[in-house]
Order: sequence, then C-alpha cells, then structure tokens
Amino acid sequence: QVQLVESGGGLVQAGGSLRLSCAASGRIFSINDMGWYRQAPGKQRELVATITRYGSTNYAESVKGRFTISRDNAKNTVDLQMNSLNSEDAAVYYCNADIIATVPTRRLEVWGQGTLVTVSS
Repeated sequence: QVQLVESGGGLVQAGGSLRLSCAASGRIFSINDMGWYRQAPGKQRELVATITRYGSTNYAESVKGRFTISRDNAKNTVDLQMNSLNSEDAAVYYCNADIIATVPTRRLEVWGQGTLVTVSS
C-alpha cells in the first residue's frame, strides 16, 4: 500500500527551529502536490504549506517568511523547515500528498500519521 511517514517533530524552545520530513513509499507512479497541515488542540486542521511537483509553493499567512517547504521528486520526500517558532505553531503536523499509485492505477489522497511539535516558552 502507499503510505507517508513523517519524522522530525519534538520539543523546541520559542524562537528555535525544527525540520520535519515526510517520505512516501509503496507502488507510486508519480506524486502531484505535497503539503503540510497542522492541527492544534481544539482547532480544525489547517494548511501550512504546499508544493507542486514543479516547485511552486503556497504558504499560510501565519508562517510566511518563517517556514520553507521543499521536496525531492527522485526520493518522493517533502520537508518543512520551521524557524522562529512560537507557541501558536505547536500542533500535530500532518504530511499530505496527491499520489498516482500503480497496480492498479489510481489516484489517492494520502495522509501521514502526524508528528507532534511542542514549543516551550
């Protein structure tokens, strides 16, 4: 089956940095958009950043200038570099991808299991 596995979450002090990584595996023909979403306690899941397979990016206003999304098409990975973290960035971060899988050929929206980011003041 096709799956996404995240890594890199943890505890960081306010003002610090953290890098999240996500790797897709399975019978994958190609991956269209990839992205990161987050969900804080008591809040809805929200978009953080997305990137097309051609490198075009989109960011939530709250993270512009602090977060950078990047991907490696050859490795089917997407990363999120997070700088100047604050308490409002604390959440479970989820990787998401629009994947064309094979055998059988089908289009899937896949989510990772989530990785927790905690920001201490």
